[in-house]
Amino acid sequence: MANRGPSYGLSAQVANKLAGKRDAAFEAEVLQWVQACLGERLPAGRFEDILRNGIILCKLMNKIKPGSIPKYNTSGGQFKFMENLNKFQEAVKKFGVSEIDVFQTVDLWENRNIPQVVQCLCALGRECHRHPEWRGPCLGPRPAEQNKRDFTEEQLRASEGIIHLQYGSNKGANASGLNFGNTRHM
Repeated sequence: MANRGPSYGLSAQVANKLAGKRDAAFEAEVLQWVQACLGERLPAGRFEDILRNGIILCKLMNKIKPGSIPKYNTSGGQFKFMENLNKFQEAVKKFGVSEIDVFQTVDLWENRNIPQVVQCLCALGRECHRHPEWRGPCLGPRPAEQNKRDFTEEQLRASEGIIHLQYGSNKGANASGLNFGNTRHM
C-alpha cells in the first residue's frame, strides 16, 4: 500500500465520507456469503485484508462460473496480486455485473474505497440469480425482469376516449386577476 500520509482539507472530507459509508455488519454478511459459496472457512481478519490479494476473489469467481479465471497467482509480489484483482474484475464484467458496480484495483489494494468493493460483491451476488447454472447461494434480492406488454390498436384507441383524473376540471378558469411583479404604468 502506498504511504500517502495524513490527508487535509477536501481529501480528509472525502476520506471521512467514505469511512462513514462502511457497514461492518453488511461486510460480515458479504464475507459469510463468500464463505458459503466457496465451502471453505475464510481466514480471520479485517474485510479488506482478507480479500486484498485477490486469491479468494478469483476462487469465488471460479466457483460461481468454472473456468472464468483459468490461472491466478497464489504467490509473488504485489503486482502479481494486483493482477489477480484485475482478472477478477474482468471475469465479473463478463458474468454480467455492470461496469458501474465494479471496483477499481486501488479501491481494494490501497483501501481507498472499500464500500465500492462491497457493492461489487453484492452486484455479483445479485447477478447469480440470473444464472440458472449456479446452484449455490445468492446475495440480495432477485433483480427485476422486463415485463413487456403488447397492446392492440383497438386497446390503444379505446383509451383515447377516457378523461383521466390528471386532466382535472378547470370550470371556466382563466388568467384574469393574476398579477406577477409590477404592473406597467402608462
